[in-house]
This record gives sequence, C-alpha cells and structure tokens, in this order.
Amino acid sequence: MLADFAASVDLDVGSISPLPSAEAILRAERSLPSSLPSQGLGLDLIRKHLLEDIAPALNRESVNPNYYESIAGNVEDAALRMLQQLLDIDASIFTGRTFTSGATASNTLGLALGREYSVQISGMRFSASATQASIAQQGLIPACLRAGVQRIRVLSSMPHSSLAKAASIVGLGTDNVILLPLSEAEPWRLDLNALEQHLSKRGIASIISVSAGEVNAGAFATTRDDMEKIRALADEYGAWVHVDAAFGLQARLLSKPQYASIMAGVAALDLADSITGDAHKLLNVPYDCGFFFTRHLGIQKQVFQNGSALPPDLSEAVPSAHNLGIENSRRLRALPVYATLVAYGRDWYRDLLERQISLARKVAEYISQSSDYELLPRHTSAANIYIIVLFRARASDLNSHLVQRLNSAGTIYVTGTQWENRPATRIAISTWRVDLDRDSALIIKELEAIVRPKYSV
Repeated sequence: MLADFAASVDLDVGSISPLPSAEAILRAERSLPSSLPSQGLGLDLIRKHLLEDIAPALNRESVNPNYYESIAGNVEDAALRMLQQLLDIDASIFTGRTFTSGATASNTLGLALGREYSVQISGMRFSASATQASIAQQGLIPACLRAGVQRIRVLSSMPHSSLAKAASIVGLGTDNVILLPLSEAEPWRLDLNALEQHLSKRGIASIISVSAGEVNAGAFATTRDDMEKIRALADEYGAWVHVDAAFGLQARLLSKPQYASIMAGVAALDLADSITGDAHKLLNVPYDCGFFFTRHLGIQKQVFQNGSALPPDLSEAVPSAHNLGIENSRRLRALPVYATLVAYGRDWYRDLLERQISLARKVAEYISQSSDYELLPRHTSAANIYIIVLFRARASDLNSHLVQRLNSAGTIYVTGTQWENRPATRIAISTWRVDLDRDSALIIKELEAIVRPKYSV
C-alpha cells in the first residue's frame, strides 16, 4: 500500500528534508482516532488515510542519508490503546504497553517483570535488609541474597513451550517451571490448592503463569472464580500473575450464550499483572507482531530502562519504547495493527472469530460422531470447542502417519503434537478467509479420504 507513496517521493537528496514538516506531523496526530470504531473505514479509506495523513509524517531515513535521529510518533500508542479497547482491557490500569517480536518475547517480558516484582516483595517478607532488592540494579544473585530468596519459580499448567524458553533467558532456569495440573482428565486446568502450597513456601519467590488458550486443544486454565482466587493468593504471598493469552485473548470479543464456556476462560484476565498477546493470531497481520500489557509501568521501565546519554523525559505522554522492552531499534510493528483495526473495526473481528469457531465446531462434530477418529481431549463436547480441533485416528497404525498423509494431499495443512503420550493431530482455524460450508466440506472430505479412499462429495 505504501509503495505508491514511496514511488511518489523525489529521491534527490537535496529535494527532501530528513524530517517531516511540523504541519505534516500535526495533521497526522489530529487524524488518529481517539477510539476503536465498531464499523471499520474499509480498505479505500484506510489506504487514503495512510497515504495522505500518516506516511507524510514518517521520518525519512530511508530516502535521505542526512537523517541522524528518530522522532517518536503516536501511531504505536494509538494502535495499542485500540487493542485494549478491542479486548476490553482498561488502558488506565494497564498503562504499560508495547509491541514485541511475538508471544515468546512477550512471555520473556512477563517473566522479567515478574522476577523483579516477586523478589522485591519477597525482600519485604523474608529479609530485614533496609535496602530494596532489585535484580535490574543489583543482579540476580545479589538481589536474591538480599531478599532472602533461594529460588524463583514459575507455577503453571500445560504452558506453551515458550514459557520454559523465557525462564531460561531471564535466568530462572527450566527446572523452576513447575507444572500444577488439576487432574489427569484436565491437565490444562491449574490446581489452586497445589498453587497455594507452593506460594506459601518460605524463601521462594513465585510467578504464576496462566495459560489462556492451550496450544494443543485451545483449552483454558481458569474461570472467573479461579482468576479471582489466584489474584487473592498472589496478593497474599507476593506473587506476580502473568497470563499467556497468545491463543485465547481474542475470546474477550465474544458475548453470545453459545460461547459461554470460552468466555469463562478469559473472564477476569485483567486481574493479572501482565498479559501476552499475539497480533498475528488475533488480527491476521504478518508474523513478528506480539504485544504486551502490564499494570506496572514503573517496574517495566525499571527493568528495561535504556541507559542512554540523555536522561529520559519523565513528562512524556507516550513513554519511549526504548524503555519498555528488549529492543532499542525495531520496525514499526504498530502500522499493520493500526491499519487493520481502523479499516475493519470491532464488529468485523467479532464476526471473524465467530466464523472460525463455527468451522472448528462443525469439524469437531463430525469427528465426535466418527467411528474412525477420536475427538480430544476425551469427553470434550464439540459445542465447547474454541478454534483448535485436536483429534487422532482410532487405528494406531494410521494415527502414526495421519499428519503426513493429510498434508501430502496438498489440500489442507494440519500439525502434529502429542496428547497423553500418543501422536495427535490439530487443526487450528486462524485464517480471515474462513467459509463455514466450503471449508468444512473440504476438511471432512480429506478426513474421509484417508479412511475411505474412494470417498467423494
């Protein structure tokens, strides 16, 4: 879309300033919407808006070699605020917000902040030291010694693999990711009794990581009551609550009764201290576009403060992204998010998610009634499926090659995983092009063709 603007720019160095004019910046600022529209502008108007309002106000480092500095804009802040409106997350509470390279990076931010917070609080609980413990300032080992902390543990249930990776990156160690499944039948649910037992241990600082949308089956770790109890336990024992909602956060768009079981899984997520989201999954924008929200902007700045020669501007209305995340230099990840939110609006995204769920449930209904396939987890009702269908072939010899055979046909693409220590197959519905009748017929045809080679519709 911006290629038209680039083509119109005179690349003669002397003909263009390295910075946009004050008038262009003012026009861009005034054009930013103050709230997320329910009905989007549409592609033609968003194209016009980007080309005529936004693009002229962008810095010119790519077209002028005399560009030596960067100017923060408001597009990123507008996009993040609209995301919070879309997901019903109070921007006045979750004042810490930034884009990341993806959910893995967002989970890393969550554990980095949780590490800082939980050790600070533990120092008040376990140590008589008059000096506040700070990993960001003193380092991991000195701060833990000062706080009387022997270990920092991450307590979770069926987390995404990126949680262990994040624990390794921030120095907690994968051995300190402790799984607390409620039961063998519901391993994705968090056992709150076991959680309290771990939280009450002296000398242990804790981060609670809630999985809102488990990667294999799309199941949710908590209900509203669970989140309220987790919040109370965290407050009592000084723990940080992080929610990995990369797969499930968009469920906060739902409101109809047929989605009650899904809505329960994302109810009260805003009681967390930090939240991971993924715009690639949520908004169908390109990869490399995660986001992160926290209610602790001060701790976020403390951990990620960029030690530049210039002091930070504490009065700035939009905090510098340099002080909110891992990267100092990065692309404008906010632009595709901003464009799609303004172009399509809240109602379009709610309708999209409802269509995705309808397709997943129709495929799940077929599988649940099939004598050749088994819907997973066991005892799952197709009426409660989210956007991931997990299943396996009942015949073990077929099941071991099911993913390969489905993908080799070149019509649909599925992924393999393990469930109950056996191979399983997952169909994740995420495309914006979903069509219930067309796509369900196609998927069912391919599934039938595996067990009945002469099957056709």
